[in-house]
Amino acid sequence: MNESANRMPRIGDAAPDFTAQTTHGELTFSDWQKKNWVILFSHPADFTPVCSTELTEFARRSGEFRARGAELMGISIDSIHSHLAWRENLKQILDTEIDYPLVADIDMKVSKLYGMLHENTSATATVRAVFVIDPKRTVRALVYYPMNVGRNVDEVLRLLTALQTADQYACATPVNWKPGDKVIVPPPKNVNDVKERESHKEYERYDFYLNKKSL
Repeated sequence: MNESANRMPRIGDAAPDFTAQTTHGELTFSDWQKKNWVILFSHPADFTPVCSTELTEFARRSGEFRARGAELMGISIDSIHSHLAWRENLKQILDTEIDYPLVADIDMKVSKLYGMLHENTSATATVRAVFVIDPKRTVRALVYYPMNVGRNVDEVLRLLTALQTADQYACATPVNWKPGDKVIVPPPKNVNDVKERESHKEYERYDFYLNKKSL
């Protein structure tokens, strides 16, 4: 296999397609995704404490993701039997049903496609990776966490919302942006743009290159 085939996806790449067994049956990613955004995330192992808190929190917040046109999909290199047993256990001990599919990647095929195995950490467990994939199956963001630090679901949701807002309004979002905050106007590309933006009284102007506006 050549070097490019081994390279993990980067921002702007097409998300690798795959077919795998999941808790919702055999799924082909591209068919399952349809026209939705996807939050694809890996966890190190079933029946582990940090992962248990993460999966149930994603499940509790799944309605918020779906309201933004996004579906959730989890993955680890555990078997389908382990996934199903853990799913039932989480329902009992944390009173939460995992309503999104968990990929059983026991042959590590999908994990390798997405660069979720970091050998300096473990050759047999996935790190906590998060991929935000848009409806065109383009990777728009990716975040990796170590095995001993749980993710912040608020931040994953904020990241998704910021990407969708930037797409819809052709803008950028500043530090700590959240819905309702002002966004950043794209920087000027030429002298005419510089002059033109001086006429926009609704802009919060700091300098010619830094302007904010309300949506």
